[in-house]
Amino acid sequence: MSTFLLLVCVPGAVLWLIVLLLPWRPWSTRERLEGNGCSPPPEARDLTVLIPARNEARQIARTLGALKVQAPELQVLVVDDRSDDGTAEVALAVGLPRLRVIPGRPMVDGWIGKLWALDQGLAEVATPLTLLLDADIELGPGVIAALLEQRRTKDLQMVSLMATLETSGFWEKILLPAFVYFFKLLYPFHLSNSSFRWVAAGAGGCVLIETKILREVGAFASLKDELIDDCALAAKVKAAGHRIWTGLSHSAISHRRYDGLAKIWEMVARTAYTQLRYSPLLLAGCVAALSWAFWLPVLGLVAGDPAARIASLTAMTAMIATYLPTLRFYRLSPLWALTLPFTGTLYLAMTVNSAWRYYRGVRSSWRGRIYSSAPDSS
Repeated sequence: MSTFLLLVCVPGAVLWLIVLLLPWRPWSTRERLEGNGCSPPPEARDLTVLIPARNEARQIARTLGALKVQAPELQVLVVDDRSDDGTAEVALAVGLPRLRVIPGRPMVDGWIGKLWALDQGLAEVATPLTLLLDADIELGPGVIAALLEQRRTKDLQMVSLMATLETSGFWEKILLPAFVYFFKLLYPFHLSNSSFRWVAAGAGGCVLIETKILREVGAFASLKDELIDDCALAAKVKAAGHRIWTGLSHSAISHRRYDGLAKIWEMVARTAYTQLRYSPLLLAGCVAALSWAFWLPVLGLVAGDPAARIASLTAMTAMIATYLPTLRFYRLSPLWALTLPFTGTLYLAMTVNSAWRYYRGVRSSWRGRIYSSAPDSS
């Protein structure tokens, strides 16, 4: 029994030590970009902000108000994606001088709603640069200037920011920083921002991109059924030989609340199985890997074998060490790191639930729209 415990606990310690010591540090929060608080440079006139909005009456005024404060001369296009809550009226009431609200057309089969809205808006963009911005994201002073400077000084064709998520409630604290943490493990920003061709990360809530590059890679028509559209766009831009950069930011804040386990569960489950390419084999590997990573170190701590306990303690220490930078970024107590095995278990359950939904015929469900599984994939 002691030999068995040691054999199952040591690989977990090795796994977490490898994650901790990887030279590209996927758990790090060093890739950041913050607003500089300065007035936007003249390039702001070469920029159009494109915002898809479906039932965003509660959020859109704050988003547009922030743009008005830092760069009132910006051209802003809001595509009202068939809202029924007065989103268009709220947007117009903000009083942005160069705002246009475009009524969205009925969605065509085969498209994802957000991409369908963006495609309609892109047809109206005439500036060299486009900023794709989610309707719930508030940009702090100087963020647009910082984005433009980052693009100019590093000769980038696409720059994206992962907005800081709200962490007011219990479930937000326990799950949303972990969402960012797991995303960075899957898409290490350091590798994505380098010339390494196999990793391309994007944060779809705030993306500055050259308009001609966007059109060159096929824009949104080439992504029309992509649920993880930001990373798909980043991959296309990078594959075309262009340079991309993605980072975290406290100066871009998402005000969308996920105040409850059910809302976060829905947000994760809608794309989790997509991330695994709808592969039962990858799902089985994911279940095995996460079980090994999160359950066995905890079980090993209470084992009677001293060597197994040492291996498990090593695994837990390395696991916590990789999570602490994310907690610091979110200004949360380091004690939340102790919940990571529980959090990892929840994310595993969400992934399995995502697969279960897929095989029941629901590829994804979001904002009142259901995207069915392809008949030949069920």
